[in-house]
Amino acid sequence: MHGARRFDSSARVAPDYARVRIDPDLGSAIADAYMAAPIRDERAFAAYAAFSEQTVRQYHFLVGRVEFGGLGVTVRVVDDDPYPDALAMVEDVRRRRLRVFASAASNNPHPYLSDGENDMFRAVHDAFGHAASGRGFDVHGEEAAWLKHGAMYTPLARRALTTEIRGQTCAQVFHFGGSRFPEQKAVLLARRFSDPRPALAGVYPVVG
Repeated sequence: MHGARRFDSSARVAPDYARVRIDPDLGSAIADAYMAAPIRDERAFAAYAAFSEQTVRQYHFLVGRVEFGGLGVTVRVVDDDPYPDALAMVEDVRRRRLRVFASAASNNPHPYLSDGENDMFRAVHDAFGHAASGRGFDVHGEEAAWLKHGAMYTPLARRALTTEIRGQTCAQVFHFGGSRFPEQKAVLLARRFSDPRPALAGVYPVVG
């Protein structure tokens, strides 16, 4: 899945996303910060506005007709979890189709994004995060997908992405022990949690 590279070709040598892992201490710190945050914080709205605008552009690139420079992927929003695992989703994307679980069916509304915007984000994150990195939906796969997909966002928008992916995933795994998904929030976590450089350390392939 090379769509992410086509959308933003400025990236240097690609990291080895198969090596990405999140440190449990860091994951617990992110989970604690997410759980302590309010549901909405107006200071986050500029980041979410940038995040939403950039997500919509990525979505139009994903579904746009190939003859006009898009990837031509057909996206369907469905009311049930559409894939047994990431491999099934990646295979679907290779066939230029993708199903996403409807935000409205989760009974967990987002305090800033509309259901439509949230569905668009789920589509582009699956395509440009998971399929592009080749990683699944466990906590380490989400970390790799956050790194991969984050390269397509500006630093401001990446702070919202961090709340959406790192914050929610870490809260689910390190706070709730995987038993439930946290309430969605529109907040900004500490800047250090949005910095990809520590996570990228040591995951670049050796180039001879």
